[in-house]
Amino acid sequence: MTVRDIIVEKLNRRFEPEHLEVIDESMKHFGHAGWREGGETHFRVRIATRHFAGSSRVAQHREVMETLDAELKDRVHALAIEVLPPDGPFGGRDRV
Repeated sequence: MTVRDIIVEKLNRRFEPEHLEVIDESMKHFGHAGWREGGETHFRVRIATRHFAGSSRVAQHREVMETLDAELKDRVHALAIEVLPPDGPFGGRDRV
């Protein structure tokens, strides 16, 4: 199972999102700190879930990072988190 697959599984299980994208951006960071051969070191998460209703942005990000704690301690060097409104339009974005 890839790191991306693990991230998708954990976020789906914990937050039951209406929308989720997990994008491996490792190649954008080739040669930078934390980059490793084979990638799976730098990710972007776009998530829309009712679970975050009423939570501050900091609390939302903390929950995502707590959920992915093992991956952040082991393989993932960087994680960008974008929390989207659960009722908003997602345009042509793909769902996971």
